[in-house]
Amino acid sequence: MKVQKFIFAFVIACFTLISCQKEIKKEIKKENVSLAISGMTCEIGCAKTIQSKLTKKEGVLAAKVVFSDSIATIEFDTNTLSKKDLIAFVDGIAGGDLYTASEISNQKHACSDACKSKCEMMETKKTCKEDCKMECCKDKKA
Repeated sequence: MKVQKFIFAFVIACFTLISCQKEIKKEIKKENVSLAISGMTCEIGCAKTIQSKLTKKEGVLAAKVVFSDSIATIEFDTNTLSKKDLIAFVDGIAGGDLYTASEISNQKHACSDACKSKCEMMETKKTCKEDCKMECCKDKKA
């Protein structure tokens, strides 16, 4: 009987100590980056594959690849990854021969080169023409 009481008291003490421990949470520092990706030839085989691999990468919180705009928007933890790491990761997908990623500058309008030509960007202004239907131009009309 004494052994059972001792074991019971020991188990209760263990649960109490474990539940009272402070959880050490590593603070997540979120940052967003937009990458222009060249080399994609289709939405399912390329864009979805890149998006899938990005979302599975440690440190990536969210990723969306838009094939028609050739743009990947990535939210990541700066404690784990950097922008250069993400660019190198995308460049290395499929053996490193197919895709090339580069950061899009945070100008007023951030379209990739492909999107600029499709949107017929005005050279003097960094905005799209009224009739542009591209995803990258939807809220940046002149």
